[in-house]
Amino acid sequence: MRVTPETVRDEHAWVRDRADVVVPVLNDTRDRLGRLFGADVDAVTADAYRREADIVFADGEVAVNVAACVVLLRDLDVADDYPGFVVDEVLGRELAATIAGGRPLSLLAQATFHVADLYVDRDATADSDRSGAGTAGADDLDAALAAGFQTRLPGWDWREGASPFAVDADE
Repeated sequence: MRVTPETVRDEHAWVRDRADVVVPVLNDTRDRLGRLFGADVDAVTADAYRREADIVFADGEVAVNVAACVVLLRDLDVADDYPGFVVDEVLGRELAATIAGGRPLSLLAQATFHVADLYVDRDATADSDRSGAGTAGADDLDAALAAGFQTRLPGWDWREGASPFAVDADE
């Protein structure tokens, strides 16, 4: 695989165009996590997802890594899936973490990836053009996009405002 600036531009467009598949998975994941943690979590719109994809891909160092993971997961297939299980899980976790940003969000995105992945059926993620439908990595790709973007987007009350754990150096 060779990743070029053109590859990154193409994958940016693909990720943006994937909103109709990813956003429902993202919101379903938020609903599940909200119920688990007794929290109200705002839903994400397709437009908010696309704007955030633009922000992720505007950072060249992040964009090239996101694009490479997307291409790998879309093309990854292993006979009978299970022999490739570890590879697609690792790539999915890393994609979610890369999208979410640095710690602690990257770790939260990795954990969230596994929650989202439990409920994504690769057949349900299929589309007609370059989806990877039928590959071992297709469901992990959609789960990773949902987990990464849901982690970095606003909507969780604990992320709003200043942290009660921040130290004021002037005090």
